[in-house]
Amino acid sequence: MPVYPVDDPVHIPSQSVRIVSTPVSAGFPSPAGDDLEDEIDPMAWVVRHPASTFWWRVEGDCLWDAGIRDGDIIAVDRAGKRRIGRAVLAVVEGAVTAKILRKRGDRYYLAPANSQEQFPRRRTHRR
Repeated sequence: MPVYPVDDPVHIPSQSVRIVSTPVSAGFPSPAGDDLEDEIDPMAWVVRHPASTFWWRVEGDCLWDAGIRDGDIIAVDRAGKRRIGRAVLAVVEGAVTAKILRKRGDRYYLAPANSQEQFPRRRTHRR
């Protein structure tokens, strides 16, 4: 699954929004609540290091099971730590790709996250 940088930067000004503390029913309707909590900043949940965060548009479905779909825009934090089992961007044969970082024994590899289709796993050289 190739990943391409977003040509036009995504500028989302930090903005606080109000959150309702009463859970919403996903089944049967419930009475509306007037209980508002403190304001939150949704971008602060996504972007921890603004200076090192880049936005990429995803092409392909190899991360379908991870909730990343074709056409999605993902935030990539270069200051973040690589962790086994997490989505990472990697350069494979000159192209940037998004995969799940896995480890078997002392070897690292990039794995897809799509149980419906077959995608190749790739061994990596740790950097």
